[in-house]
Amino acid sequence: MIAGLDPAYGSLLVVVLASVSVCGLLYVFTAGNGADEKLYRDRFAAIADAGAPSIEAGQPGSDQTRRKRSVEATLKEAEEKRKATNANKTVGPSLVQRMRQAELPWSRTTYVAISFGVGIAALAVFLAAGLVWYAGLGFAIAAGLLGPHGFVGFKRGRRLRKFGDAFPSAVDVVVRGVKSGLPLPDCLRIIATEMPEPVRSEFRTVVEDQTIGVPIDEALSRLAERIPLTETSFFSIVIGVQGKTGGSLAEALGNLSKVLRERKKMESKIRSMSQEAKTSGSIIGALPIIVGLLVFFTSPDFIAIMFTDMIGNIVLAGSAIWMATGIFVMKKMISFDF
Repeated sequence: MIAGLDPAYGSLLVVVLASVSVCGLLYVFTAGNGADEKLYRDRFAAIADAGAPSIEAGQPGSDQTRRKRSVEATLKEAEEKRKATNANKTVGPSLVQRMRQAELPWSRTTYVAISFGVGIAALAVFLAAGLVWYAGLGFAIAAGLLGPHGFVGFKRGRRLRKFGDAFPSAVDVVVRGVKSGLPLPDCLRIIATEMPEPVRSEFRTVVEDQTIGVPIDEALSRLAERIPLTETSFFSIVIGVQGKTGGSLAEALGNLSKVLRERKKMESKIRSMSQEAKTSGSIIGALPIIVGLLVFFTSPDFIAIMFTDMIGNIVLAGSAIWMATGIFVMKKMISFDF
């Protein structure tokens, strides 16, 4: 459909496509999905302050004073343990962890094979469209790197959202069970059999860990590592503190359930208020691509100069860079952490 490029122009296009591929590779291996570290520390400090009992005036040797000191020591120990764990981790979860969190039964070899398959399919599509092979090769490399990465991220995000939506109800089950006299392990077993997925399978893993002798606080810490949400971290901290310092577990978890539900309400409100901006950003980002494709299929000779002329190649490369920059900026502007 499009005539072959001049060797000089082809070299320039290969350089541009290679740059895009390198940027895609860097994005795949450096983009993290974890919460911001400073935001996590602020939330951790807030929950620590809320968990410590307020004492107007207590004697140095009173039970309340001793419990307050025990709570502070437990929270300090949990913070030090979290820092030590984060110091041994790379930026963001590993590929195997992301696939596990996405509930995909893929191995690393399977992921690489799928990436190759996507790249070959993209190359075949571009060759069938009449593009020169080295132009299609650059797009195929980008598709092979970003396609499976985006699919795993999509599945992972959807599963974590489903878990976060059902988790407050799981906490309510524990609260009602403890108030009625059931021990905490039995409440966790009820969640592992009655709650919807993915909460059921994750708590089933917690129950299995307890069955083989893992302490309950450590089993819940593993849950917070498998499901990297603020809600699971809070739940693990509350159970750990109450197990070491005593107190009313039902009251503490009841307060936690209220906090989680209020966070969900705030999340829904923020999403509804930002939906207009998200829709506008999607339309603005997709409009140039859609118009370019329509012109390409309706008047290929009119747009062919963009691929065969050096100035047209430079315009395409600059437009792609600016479009990518604008999309990332708009995504940052309409993404909120809470």
